[in-house]
Amino acid sequence: MANRILIVDDAAFMRMMIRDILTKNGFEVVGEAQDGAQAIEKYKELRPDLITMDITMPEMDGIAALKEIKKIDNAAKVIMCSAMGQQAMVIDAIQAGAKDFIVKPFQSDRVIEAINKTLGV
Repeated sequence: MANRILIVDDAAFMRMMIRDILTKNGFEVVGEAQDGAQAIEKYKELRPDLITMDITMPEMDGIAALKEIKKIDNAAKVIMCSAMGQQAMVIDAIQAGAKDFIVKPFQSDRVIEAINKTLGV
């Protein structure tokens, strides 16, 4: 069975890019969210195996959403996505429980490597 992944990013183009990388590599994208609040609701509803989470989003940022998801399920696997130059935010995300991070623009081999490592594949 394919691993089920939730994609969270406020930019539709970025969600499409990640979806494309994941589906080409045999992963099942079970849902998408465009902000942290949506991510929490989708996590409760879908219970994905892994979440890719953008850090900078309107309404609720990725780190706040990560903390809330970890309260719901401490075993949740989240990989943060950030643009260059957000190292401080990446450190905050790791301290909040993120398993890994990938830098935009996405390189498909790095995305798959991070996901496989996080899922223990």
